[in-house]
Amino acid sequence: MSARSYTGLFVSEGSSDLPLADIIESLFVSRGVTVHLSKPDFSLLGRVAKDVRSRVEAGAKLVGGPINVIVVHRDADNAGRHARQQEIEAAVRSVGMNADLVPVIPVRMTEAWLLLDEAAIRQVAGNPRGRMNLSLPKFHEVESIADPKDLLRTCLLTAADERGRRREAVAKRFNQHRRQLLERLDPTGPIVRLESWNRLVSDIEDVVKGWHTGP
Repeated sequence: MSARSYTGLFVSEGSSDLPLADIIESLFVSRGVTVHLSKPDFSLLGRVAKDVRSRVEAGAKLVGGPINVIVVHRDADNAGRHARQQEIEAAVRSVGMNADLVPVIPVRMTEAWLLLDEAAIRQVAGNPRGRMNLSLPKFHEVESIADPKDLLRTCLLTAADERGRRREAVAKRFNQHRRQLLERLDPTGPIVRLESWNRLVSDIEDVVKGWHTGP
């Protein structure tokens, strides 16, 4: 374990994505370094625009000190991973901060990463012993689904296996359930078969390698 502790800033698309910061920290720890990510909830800051540059600037002001690494979460959506990475890199460069960068770019949406763990979906839906067929995609299909958020919503409803008002109540808790699934995401589980995840891990390893060989 490295004797040095590093400071980072986590910029996410929304507050429900904040559990990703803990996962990123664990990926650094498993590679021998400790990174403490500041993870501001920009929804509480009022007038901060949603673009990456504005959020990085606002987050840096909140940290108020040196930042070794900036972690930016942005879904690929229809733009694709390459376009998102260029967008993130340009935004961070424009701020002029001397920090390493780790883009977190799920393809196409973060929900795709949550569709691989059937047991977690059933648990979060409140019916862990349910037997309803969830029709979950195979790992090689999940990153090509047009709307993984809608599919995850459907899977949670199916897993809950409720009717009437109880079904409506489950539907209203989607954001809460989504956050719980993120919190349960196993960085050594089925997700390791996804290209977007492996790219994230590779970027983290490159940063760690630079820290180990740097001054």
